Amino acid sequence: MIDYKDLFNTSYWRVTRTEKDGAGFFDAFYQRFLNSNTVVKEKFKHTDMETQKQALQQSLFHMCDFFVSNVADDHIQQISQLHSKSDMDVPPHLYDLWLECLIETVREYDPEFCLDVELAWRLVMISGITYMKFHYDETSPSQVSA
Repeated sequence: MIDYKDLFNTSYWRVTRTEKDGAGFFDAFYQRFLNSNTVVKEKFKHTDMETQKQALQQSLFHMCDFFVSNVADDHIQQISQLHSKSDMDVPPHLYDLWLECLIETVREYDPEFCLDVELAWRLVMISGITYMKFHYDETSPSQVSA
């Protein structure tokens, strides 16, 4: 029986400790993601990428917790609201692109990448992605009039 949470965590540890051509995992991921689509590049035009990379690191752990617990913590809820149509307007189809760019970067950085590692990353990420997509059309609490 495969423990996908453990497999994800072990792979995460490997990719974040590996550099290729002087670039770390998160640098490589964002380079791939930003170059994948003009809409993505536009969305990140005014983003402090150092802060963004730190936010992604934190979010990956929250995604793993969500995968295990099926409970959307405050972080997942806040990020979902921030990415919704009423705020940053991150369309649901971009999450699929995000995941594919993430998997390709894991493939590049994890020396033990295999189908089980890929499945672990996909399983851990998909519940959070589904949550984000589901809440895309919700109105921000601050935009609801009494």
